[in-house]
Amino acid sequence: MSPTGAGAAATPKYTKKDFESDQDVRWCPGCGDYAILSAIQKSMPDLGIPKENIVFISGIGCSSRFPYYMNTYGFHTIHGRAPALATGLKVARPDLKIFVVTGDGDGLSIGGNHMLHVLRRNVDVTVLLFNNRIYGLTKGQYSPTSELGKVTKSTPLGSADRPVNPLAFALGCGATFVGRTVDRNIPHMDEMLKRAAAHRGTAFLEILQNCNVYNDLAWNVLYDKESKVLHELRLEHGKPLLFGPPDARQAVIMQGVTPKVVDAKGVAESALWIHDEKNVNAAKLLADLFAPDFPVPIGVLEDIAAPIYENVLIDQEQHALSDRGPGDIAKLLTSGDTWKISSEGG
Repeated sequence: MSPTGAGAAATPKYTKKDFESDQDVRWCPGCGDYAILSAIQKSMPDLGIPKENIVFISGIGCSSRFPYYMNTYGFHTIHGRAPALATGLKVARPDLKIFVVTGDGDGLSIGGNHMLHVLRRNVDVTVLLFNNRIYGLTKGQYSPTSELGKVTKSTPLGSADRPVNPLAFALGCGATFVGRTVDRNIPHMDEMLKRAAAHRGTAFLEILQNCNVYNDLAWNVLYDKESKVLHELRLEHGKPLLFGPPDARQAVIMQGVTPKVVDAKGVAESALWIHDEKNVNAAKLLADLFAPDFPVPIGVLEDIAAPIYENVLIDQEQHALSDRGPGDIAKLLTSGDTWKISSEGG
């Protein structure tokens, strides 16, 4: 039974408190994870899904403590392998609503290969990637999303690595839903969590999150009030890409195949770039925009439909049963070439 199907009508009326576990929340005071946890707990009742049908699966890292704090089922798995565990569970129990909680290190370093495959397969899970551009749990080493030249305990002369762009990575892997939100923008985060959870297929939501101990204000471009007004680009389907203060609006337009920022007053309406969540190529261009040369897009970059992995497997299973009947595991194991152990001979 689908959690959003006939059984949804009987779902109890939950509140945020119903999703709060009895565990003490143990993150550093001021960590952005607190805001994300509160927003997710607040959004859960609106999903209309029984608590026993919700599972949070995490890997290793600060963000991966998440399952302890949710009053739902959950797994705290091993480093980078949460997408693999989530895939297995979804195939075995397609009726469950599964969230994968990961960080920029867990999900894009040791777990990068697993993340690739859950995205390309389009398993019906919701991936929440907390991006603070640092390894927080292991005390401040550079991560896959740390900027070039980042000075940390593991890169005292500055990182020589070019950073991974999580949005570009997800789109390149064939993700069917890609979005971004910010831990300090609670209303927007609530909206994006619900959009991602409602998507059928793999939803990938990057949450820009602050580590106030080891990488404080990494996203100050969207934290500082004046900077936010100048640089935040709120994506809305069917709306032009406009940003900036009311008296100095700017627009992102296409000049050939290259995005360009111009004064909005001097742009004809027909030349404006209208956001289309169904345009995968446009989403890939948006994913690469960032300050200071461009605004920072937040919202849904892409939301498309594609075959869902577990549905394909279940259809294959049903066809096989229809054509061949139920299988016999004992016969299968002893079919074909087998070894016989005999006590006879030397």
